[in-house]
Amino acid sequence: MPRKKKRRGGEESSKEPPLPGEGMVICGVIRHLGGDFLVAKCLDGVDRKIRIPGKMRRRVWINEGDLILVGIWDFSPERGEVIHRYSRSEVAKLLEKNVVPKEFLEALSEFL
Repeated sequence: MPRKKKRRGGEESSKEPPLPGEGMVICGVIRHLGGDFLVAKCLDGVDRKIRIPGKMRRRVWINEGDLILVGIWDFSPERGEVIHRYSRSEVAKLLEKNVVPKEFLEALSEFL
């Protein structure tokens, strides 16, 4: 009898999306630069060059237009690293809580 496949990263509706803390900001992906780098427009108005860490590289697919949580580097504030990619349901929860303004999502769609 074959074994059951385990689901990875199953989305739970009761789980709250991670909110930005100290040294973190929510960004929208503008374009991929190749390899593990991308350019993102952040809520604080800065365009940053973002790196996708190795533990997320082949497990989490990040597309243009996605919302991501970015940890800003201390030694280079114009760069950062992806911490979390928000799913559609998580983006809806962030909109309900007024963490992300609706105008930011509309402006992000204009870049694409």
